[in-house]
Amino acid sequence: LAKPYAGQNPVGWMMSEKLDGVRAVWDGAAFKSRSGNTLQVPAWFSAGLPPDVVLDGELWEGRGQFQQSVGKVRSGKGEWSGMRFMIFDTVSDQPFTARLHALQALDLPAHCAIVEHVRCESEAHLEEYERTVLAQGGEGVMLRRADSPYQHKRSADLLKLKRFQTDEAVIVGYKDGLGRNAGLVGAFVCEWMGKTFQLGAGLSDHERGNPPALGSRVTFSFFDTTDGCLPRHPSFVGVRDYE
Repeated sequence: LAKPYAGQNPVGWMMSEKLDGVRAVWDGAAFKSRSGNTLQVPAWFSAGLPPDVVLDGELWEGRGQFQQSVGKVRSGKGEWSGMRFMIFDTVSDQPFTARLHALQALDLPAHCAIVEHVRCESEAHLEEYERTVLAQGGEGVMLRRADSPYQHKRSADLLKLKRFQTDEAVIVGYKDGLGRNAGLVGAFVCEWMGKTFQLGAGLSDHERGNPPALGSRVTFSFFDTTDGCLPRHPSFVGVRDYE
């Protein structure tokens, strides 16, 4: 798990695009969620993956397709032809650059790919790389220390550079919709960090008409916080029920 980038010297670190997919680990026999639950994927999707290598990555259908990816992972159904397993690490005792080299030597199915990593040459290089990612519709940059070991915890060896933050909140109520949303949910009333706020941006008509149950945990994005410690410009991302 990554810590936020806060101006640390990035020279020599390995940069990659932060993917907005569903975190998944191939344990040699099945795909597992971050919390260890088995994910239901089509049999063909697992076929051809190595039985003796643990692969860490994201089930990803493309930039801006998080909700679509979550829906397929949640149900284990739907058309998976567009889904890819984007691999960014493997579990071993080697430093990251050696692990990356081992990944690149694997014979993988066509729907699997190794996430491209670029060595950072300077702060200006990082800024240029971030601008390119954002211009292509990406959501941020990951920075990994080149000689870092694989760690099963939040680590300062893995940093996340993302202007918009994401977090989780719990639905505690609903606000009725107005205008074109009359008769539907206008916003979820959510509890976060001991405070409540309304989450309406990013909701589809289907979600407004079929809202998650009270107590559901949802992911939302936001840009900084207000003076009252509420999320600024919060936007719904998805229901956190797939792990």
